[in-house]
Amino acid sequence: MRSKTNWWLTALLAVLSLTVLIPLYFVVVTALKTPDQLGGSGFALPTEVRWENFADAWRMTNFPRAALNSALVTVGAVVLTLLTNSMVAYAIARNRHRRFFRILFIYFVSALFVPFPILMLPVAKQTAFLGLDNQAGLILLYVVYGLSFNIFIFTAYIRSIPRELEEAAVIDGASTWTVFWRIIFPLLMPMNATVGILTCLWAWNDFLLPLVIVSAPEAATLPLVQHAFQGTFQTNYTVAFASYLMAMAPLLIVYVFAQRWVISGVTQGAVK
Repeated sequence: MRSKTNWWLTALLAVLSLTVLIPLYFVVVTALKTPDQLGGSGFALPTEVRWENFADAWRMTNFPRAALNSALVTVGAVVLTLLTNSMVAYAIARNRHRRFFRILFIYFVSALFVPFPILMLPVAKQTAFLGLDNQAGLILLYVVYGLSFNIFIFTAYIRSIPRELEEAAVIDGASTWTVFWRIIFPLLMPMNATVGILTCLWAWNDFLLPLVIVSAPEAATLPLVQHAFQGTFQTNYTVAFASYLMAMAPLLIVYVFAQRWVISGVTQGAVK
């Protein structure tokens, strides 16, 4: 019975993997074609490989500057998210018996159900008024908008950590600040990896928030400059897909090196 179940599960996973592999194959094949080859089957291999698509994408998007902007925003958002969200979650998790912190937890979690388009225009006007229509404003907004979900998963994990560890440190003379950074924060590494990867994916690939917030063209991130391939009457698909592959490569490298921590964080959070 178990072998039959495993067989069906393997087959199901193989079929579901096609939902990722087939679009990825289509992107790679299109990025290597010439515009004249797009008229045939989209899944056919290119008869003539055109590597110049990547050079054109590099030049048309000013890829180094856009990638640097995306990297600054992504790294800043990840670092600030891990430092601030974990502290807020720790304060809530260890004080859930108090009414104020229970209400605070509900308030943060309820923000998950507020769609961003409702807040889009007020946030755009406010950031412009405060002079935060740049990379710094993007970093702050990613930290704030990720707070609800991150607190939700951080709090559940922190509550599984025995209080005796903290009590022993307090008896030895450690302050609350020392307890968090010396004991709790190192134990949060699986969750930190999970939150860090999710924040990294969000900040690197996001298009709507930079479109609304960023005003200066020189501060545009990769998704914004890739919008340049969309013309009034047509789209340069071959160069656009080459640009998408170039933008996807750094995240694939990050995930390859961090996947074991991500999977560990997800499974531990689910069990505990």
